[in-house]
Amino acid sequence: MLVIRLQRTGRENLPTYRLVVAEKARPVKGKYLEIVGHYLPARDPVQFEHKDERIQHWIGKGAIPSDTVARLLKRAGLSNMEKFIVRYAKRKSKKEAAAQSPAQPASSAEVPAPATAGTPAA
Repeated sequence: MLVIRLQRTGRENLPTYRLVVAEKARPVKGKYLEIVGHYLPARDPVQFEHKDERIQHWIGKGAIPSDTVARLLKRAGLSNMEKFIVRYAKRKSKKEAAAQSPAQPASSAEVPAPATAGTPAA
């Protein structure tokens, strides 16, 4: 299975990323098939360059962009990225739902009865 993902390069505390097409089973810093762009988040303004035609070519061959790459490509204006962002949106909504659900009150069977000091034990 092919994946389009970010491969971190650059020095410590100054990240730069390559946008690469690689096998999913390969290590993140391992071999890749092609470099299709780069992402420089530390620059002002943030720099994201990519090859639209090559990305569309690899998606046509079955490559799936990672959630982060899909969001970056959508922001850059590449169409048809919404279908790849669905997984991220589902995860995000589950986390929000878990954070908003109130704590469950304990049932009456789990709450111990208050002990009275004046009653003798049978």
